[in-house]
Amino acid sequence: MTELPAFCVYRDFPPEDDKTIQFDRHYLLYAAKGTMRLQADGRTWTLPPARAALIAAGAPITLSIATTITCCSALFSPGSYDAPAATLRVLDMSPLARELILACRTYGPDATDLDNDGRQLFDTLYMLATRAAAAPNAMWMPVAKSQAVRKAQSLTEAHIAEAPSFAEIATAVSLTERTLARRFQDEIGMSWRDFLRRLRMIRAVEGLSDPTRQVTQVAHDVGYRSSSAFNAAFLDFTGQTPTSFRASL
Repeated sequence: MTELPAFCVYRDFPPEDDKTIQFDRHYLLYAAKGTMRLQADGRTWTLPPARAALIAAGAPITLSIATTITCCSALFSPGSYDAPAATLRVLDMSPLARELILACRTYGPDATDLDNDGRQLFDTLYMLATRAAAAPNAMWMPVAKSQAVRKAQSLTEAHIAEAPSFAEIATAVSLTERTLARRFQDEIGMSWRDFLRRLRMIRAVEGLSDPTRQVTQVAHDVGYRSSSAFNAAFLDFTGQTPTSFRASL
């Protein structure tokens, strides 16, 4: 790999199932277009263009890509940049950080040198990322420990556009409702109802990141038949309306 202090990877990646990756550099993982899912440390995050992940060198992560994305990520040499305070942080990308990382596209992995302008770009980007990482984004989903609860999570997601029945899901995983409810609380720290609500909002974020999908269609796809109910739930969960969130992208 190049010995540059920092460089940028800018390219399209096709859909891909879970894939574990690891780098020998600190890594600001960012999708300029499209959405990725990242899994590490028992949690799963969604990374739309409003969000990025700052990952320490050597830390393994698992990625999945549902639709083609445009990746614009920066890699920083541990010999030139201090390690992040945490192994992994998912952070909100400010408009300035997004402009900076896009400006870094000029300095790809095949570059032979990093001029002063380029070094200042990467230095400023890394400073902004490490500062933002001090207040990590909380839009993550827990990964259950047992096969039964993981299956219940998958079934819930598969029927998210409908009105999933907890009783039917409990039957499908061969547990009583009471036992499954207790397992959810014990393994992921929330009730099934709270899990469903959180799942709907996170999938809504993914849907809103696709400019070809109407807000009303996204609402319907995650189980809301009323636009007002969807708007209120999204505002309560993210602090933004669906329209203002999309505009921020």
